[in-house]
Amino acid sequence: MNETPISDVTDTAAWVASYRARETQRSDALFKDPLAKVLAGSWGETIAEKNKTFGAEWYIIIRTHIIDTFILNALKSGVDAVVNLGAGLDTRPYRLDLPKDLLWIEVDYPRIIEMKESKLQGESANCRLERIALDLSLQDKREELLESINGRAKKILVLTEGVLPYLTEDQVASLAKDLSRQSQIEYWIVDYFAPGMIRTLGRSTNRKQMQNAPFQFNPSHWNKFFADSGWSLKEMKYMLSEGRRLGRNPPLPALGRLGFRLLPHFLQEKIEHLSGFALLEKS
Repeated sequence: MNETPISDVTDTAAWVASYRARETQRSDALFKDPLAKVLAGSWGETIAEKNKTFGAEWYIIIRTHIIDTFILNALKSGVDAVVNLGAGLDTRPYRLDLPKDLLWIEVDYPRIIEMKESKLQGESANCRLERIALDLSLQDKREELLESINGRAKKILVLTEGVLPYLTEDQVASLAKDLSRQSQIEYWIVDYFAPGMIRTLGRSTNRKQMQNAPFQFNPSHWNKFFADSGWSLKEMKYMLSEGRRLGRNPPLPALGRLGFRLLPHFLQEKIEHLSGFALLEKS
């Protein structure tokens, strides 16, 4: 048997869903996701229990809230389609207050799509939801898909939540250029990690448990990397800053919190800007 509870990157979807299910049970929940427990199942909870990566649950909850905010604000600007690449077990089409005529397309591995179709059978989405089973690493198929979606909307937002860190720089650059070539794709939500942060995370996580789903994307100049592929930064929300604003500080021990407050301001700011989520717009 496999010695790690994560056999490949698709298992991280169940892991993430288990954290959303836990958040839903809180009296002060930042969001409610009643379908997360159904999707995570016992496997997702097993992964969460065995993978004790420090701050992982806090990170997932804050990033979920940030992305919710980006999406709802983008809809106000005229976005009429959302394309969720590597959608995993996300349930935003069911839990967010969305326009009924909004087109929402989820794309992921056949294994994920089949599981969602099965477990969510009978549930009704709040918008026009479609699911497409596709390995996004197949560039020709990916380009065909993007071209077909491009002709169905006027202003498209693309979401890749927790996807880019698992890709190589070449793979991310290829995807970025494919997206920028589509005339109706206007916005893109992506993970942000400061240069070198991915290596730090790789050292701090349980390597044995994450060996089948390692982080790889680590450009030395983040803004320039995306600018070279046709994208510019529209808005950035940093994890620590958003957590503090929402009253959800990371689970640091008292000594760690005290140590942070004693740091010079410029170092505090540097630490606060180590990770976040960005809303990109086509250059």
